[in-house]
Amino acid sequence: MRYRSRVTAPAALLGSVAALSLASPAHADASPAQAEAAQADADRETGTPGPETLGDSVYPGLGNGGYRVSAYDLDLAYDAGTRLVEASATVTVTATQELSRFSLDALGLDIHTVTVGGETAAFEQAGEKLRITPSSTLSAGEATTVVVAYGADPRRTLAHTAWVPTPDGFAVCPQPNSAHTVFPCNDHPSDKADFTFRVTVPAALKGVANGRLVSTEDLGDGRTAYCYASREPIATELVQITVGDYVIKERQGPHGLPLRDVVPTARATALEPALALTPNLVSWIEQRLGAFPFETYGLLPCNNDSSTAFDFTGLETQTLTLYKPNFLLQAEKSIGSHMMHELVHSYFGNSVSPATWSDLWLNEGHADFYGLLYRYERGWTDSLGLTTMEARMKDTYARGDQWRKSSGPVAAPNATNLFDSQRYLGGVLVLYALRQQVGETAFAAIESTFLERFRNASASTADYIAVASEVSGTDQSGFLRDWLYGTKTPRMPGHPDWTVTPATTTLRTPQNRPSAPHDNSATL
Repeated sequence: MRYRSRVTAPAALLGSVAALSLASPAHADASPAQAEAAQADADRETGTPGPETLGDSVYPGLGNGGYRVSAYDLDLAYDAGTRLVEASATVTVTATQELSRFSLDALGLDIHTVTVGGETAAFEQAGEKLRITPSSTLSAGEATTVVVAYGADPRRTLAHTAWVPTPDGFAVCPQPNSAHTVFPCNDHPSDKADFTFRVTVPAALKGVANGRLVSTEDLGDGRTAYCYASREPIATELVQITVGDYVIKERQGPHGLPLRDVVPTARATALEPALALTPNLVSWIEQRLGAFPFETYGLLPCNNDSSTAFDFTGLETQTLTLYKPNFLLQAEKSIGSHMMHELVHSYFGNSVSPATWSDLWLNEGHADFYGLLYRYERGWTDSLGLTTMEARMKDTYARGDQWRKSSGPVAAPNATNLFDSQRYLGGVLVLYALRQQVGETAFAAIESTFLERFRNASASTADYIAVASEVSGTDQSGFLRDWLYGTKTPRMPGHPDWTVTPATTTLRTPQNRPSAPHDNSATL
């Protein structure tokens, strides 16, 4: 545990001094330091500590209450010799209650100093929380800035980490619960915020982050600072910061959308066929979900193919999808539907983020749904040798009760099975059933209404059900709750002949994917 404070006396002693001072005429004779300490304690007594949880059912330890974040300004400097990072995080918060103390999520960070509103603040690290005690209580509705100076080692062994070390730097993979190993934050997708980044690196390397490059500064000492800003808010799990020997490849997408890929210099030529697929992928999804929701898009095949570094294929960090380079060296029919899956997350997951981690099926179900549609339109065989959505859904339907038994209902995961197939193909099956129930035209209207209504915000399963009912003109709550929360697979509209294999029967593989984000190439 670390502790820093501008008050030199121990906290317990100050509390005793304050109590005696306020209860005795001797208060008038107290020294200025004692009087200041007594007043600080009295001010803090008017507020209460903020909750150190947002009550997420999957990750109850994530997130913090008592405030909301409006912006993060991250400043990271990478030393290629030591391979360490020195950084500061400026977090703009607004208190939602009288706050005597509040916390940020932080793990594996060497905290140097903390200030609140420009004043030195006391702090302590307890588990995955950075507890901060400002010099005076924050009032409800008060906005202030919290500045945390810290150091980090991307190679440090932790219980879980977002750092992906590479031979020449690092990338980050925050999803689902590890952004706070890179920067102190309110690490929950319900508290999205604006982000700016300054990444300082040796001149031979590139520093890259979400959003658009707004400035490059030669610092004159063999280092370069790259500054980025995001036009739309970002959930902490979607932050990307990378350093390495990269070349930036730019091209134009549909309607003038700027596309930028961040590619290992030594592999840029070999990866070009995959990178060149993006404009057509964007055109296809825009025809179904509307204009691309962000200022740019591109791929980051980070310079690491090791399965020990990250055990998935792709991750939809906002505006810049993280990939293993070797995956993108395959033929188009082997990677196209997966690339569509990650692109769809720009709409479902990034633009509209899950309100809680139980709502993950909204992200993954939609991404697999459109990824499969894209595959079958091209006549590509899927991992089961099937070539139509109907055939794949019939096969998935047969697995329904088994998955509900082994992985729970679609919208009721836990931390162990969060990334099982039930959230992916199980989610696809729910969407397919809804489309069967309301028809393709109404289904498309539900999708577009949901995306427009919750753009740049977070949305829950209940929000999706409400939109489906409103747009279809019929109450869909009972229908969708049976599909999302039932322990038995409901009847499939339009397919009375489809049957479910009893849960006691062993199904042929693939059944459930490993509990790792986005390794969905095996199921698409």
